[in-house]
Amino acid sequence: MRAALYDRYGGPGVLYEGTVPAPVPRAGEVLVRVHATSVNGGEPTVRAGKLRAVAGRGFPKRTGVDFAGEVAALGNGVSRFAIGDRVWGVLGRTFGSAAEYVAVSADRPALAPAGLDLVRAAALPAAGTTALTALRDKARLGSGERLLVRGGAGGVGSIAVQLGRAYGAHVTALAGAKHLDFVRGLGADEALDYSTTAPEDLGRFDVVLDTVGTRFADFRRLLSPTGRMVAITFDSAHRLRSAGTLLAAAVFDRRVHAFSGNPRHDLLADLTRLTEAGDIEPVVDRTYPLAEIAEAHRAFEAGGIRGKVVITVA
Repeated sequence: MRAALYDRYGGPGVLYEGTVPAPVPRAGEVLVRVHATSVNGGEPTVRAGKLRAVAGRGFPKRTGVDFAGEVAALGNGVSRFAIGDRVWGVLGRTFGSAAEYVAVSADRPALAPAGLDLVRAAALPAAGTTALTALRDKARLGSGERLLVRGGAGGVGSIAVQLGRAYGAHVTALAGAKHLDFVRGLGADEALDYSTTAPEDLGRFDVVLDTVGTRFADFRRLLSPTGRMVAITFDSAHRLRSAGTLLAAAVFDRRVHAFSGNPRHDLLADLTRLTEAGDIEPVVDRTYPLAEIAEAHRAFEAGGIRGKVVITVA
């Protein structure tokens, strides 16, 4: 089958479309014919070799963590799905969804939202479950509270703005100047240019969602006395120091939460219900075919993306 591969660590140019054996579902697994996947933040970091101590030196390596597609085959003992079901999901702590097929445990995917095109749907599984975990499960965002979203135009941020609106919060979003009207259209009550807005000028917030990772201490100071901060990334320019600071804060400051997303069926089913109810919708900046996987990563790393970069496969 066709799959995105790379044989050495490096920039986007190391990626290419190659062939690998198609997976066969084992007992308890479903085989999904992938219609589309998306580019997510951790993938370029691993591909560039910045986590080679964890990722190892075995090649070729794969990329892609989320998927939207249809069930092609069932392993023994699987009764939750039927062949032909439209599903979406996240592989977990591994890569390889940028391919024609993936075999995953049946407890991972959920039925995709009815009526939603699977290419557009691919923008939601990883970003949507991250935003949902951050605001609902970690921060417990409530109606009437003040929410600040850093990176409001990005993959997670664009969903968080919509969720904040759905939960009845007052949403302030920081984004690039060219994206401010777009972010307001998602439901932000205030959209401010991050390059000209100093943290000290923003006031206090009940919840701060940080999808950027820089100036952690400055934004933590914006919390109200009962405020909560959820940080989903760290400063890539100072990885070790930033990661250490975030980890220490999450351990010793009960107001700060950090997590590594590993969504399963129940969380994805919640995302499906929110999408079908019209509370959130996918935001696709651009799409690339699998053969142009390098260009997709290049566009993602260039920044200025609204929502997600999606890779079409089927």
